[in-house]
Amino acid sequence: MKRPVGNYCIPSSAYVHIPFCRRRCYYCDFPISVVGDGKKGDNFSPIQEYVEIVCKEVNITKSFCQPLKTIFFGGGTPSLLSVNQLSLILDSLEKKFGIVANAEISIEMDPGTFDLEQVQGYQSLGVNRVSLGVQGFQDDLLKICGRSHNVSDIYKAVNILHQAGIINFSIDLISGLPHQTLEQWQTSLDIGIALCPTHISSYDLVVEPVTAFGRYYKPGHTPLPTDEIAAQMYRMAQQLISNSGYEHYEISNYAKRGYQCSHNRVYWENHPYYGFGMGAASYLEGQRFTRPRTRKKYYQWVLSFQGYSLDNQGIKASSQDFLLETLMLRFRLAEGVHLSKLSREFGQKTLENLLIYLHPYQQLGWVEFINQNGVATPFSDNQKLPIEGYLRLTDPEGFLFSNTVLSTLFSKISNSIHMDS
Repeated sequence: MKRPVGNYCIPSSAYVHIPFCRRRCYYCDFPISVVGDGKKGDNFSPIQEYVEIVCKEVNITKSFCQPLKTIFFGGGTPSLLSVNQLSLILDSLEKKFGIVANAEISIEMDPGTFDLEQVQGYQSLGVNRVSLGVQGFQDDLLKICGRSHNVSDIYKAVNILHQAGIINFSIDLISGLPHQTLEQWQTSLDIGIALCPTHISSYDLVVEPVTAFGRYYKPGHTPLPTDEIAAQMYRMAQQLISNSGYEHYEISNYAKRGYQCSHNRVYWENHPYYGFGMGAASYLEGQRFTRPRTRKKYYQWVLSFQGYSLDNQGIKASSQDFLLETLMLRFRLAEGVHLSKLSREFGQKTLENLLIYLHPYQQLGWVEFINQNGVATPFSDNQKLPIEGYLRLTDPEGFLFSNTVLSTLFSKISNSIHMDS
């Protein structure tokens, strides 16, 4: 019997991309539109026009008749939307798909772009989670990154969230910045933890070629930290944040108990989701599709459809593609890959090969097997099957070398795995 390819669960999550930013940060390669200072919400017609197009896209999208459990407004800087504009998008989502009463509704916000009245307005619409783009607690580093806020703005922003009673908020921090020292990184971690967010995202700088940093700097060369220093920064974050009561549940993410980001887990667990807006990606009916990355082309794309069908939109994943995606995403999570589920979906031969490929990394201490009783137990490259439990990358060393582990898996699977039929 042939197994279906891909994940055909009914989607219950939606990502909405809001591309507007005051300026483009020097590390950013996201699809954004720079509007400058002072342009936001109802006083800037391009934002209003964009909101109307997004609502139109929502209205012509195929519904799978299951209400949304998570909604994430990312960007860009979604906090440049007025309360009324956010309401228009949420109303469109509610009418088209429905939204469950306890839905996680997240919005990314930048310090210096919102006030108390605005946050309270967002709350009245159901927003109950905020992701605050902090990045660091040194004004000189924020300036080097091209950020539009300073450290004082960060403290004001957190104070506003506290005044509004927003308990569930996350802060983003970046390590590996130009000229950044270990001492500065520790200071940012210490201050960030002291602010008592329920969630912390700690990202290592990736220098993308199309960014300003990509033009200025070459990875591994000064003033960027060396690979050794970057690794020390990762280990420092893992130690300080984990020892402060946060669970390291994903390579770059930490949460207090009960405050993992439900929306992002949809991605990491390879479940389907809707995507709306310029450059947004969706994963529906086994197909992945990314929308045009400029406003003009995105508008043309939306307006060209009288009725929305995914039949000719996305790229249909093969069995091998779906396996690789599953491994890449699941190994980002602390619990890793559940072996019985993997065997059911991809066959015993796939599981046997996986154990063979990963055995050398077990010996290096980067991969471990956790049995059904939750105990770490050695596995061999000729392990007797069936086997219950899961394989995961160790924390922090396995996570640090995840690219090495995954590149090996991708190479060997692409060349040799034959899926059971």
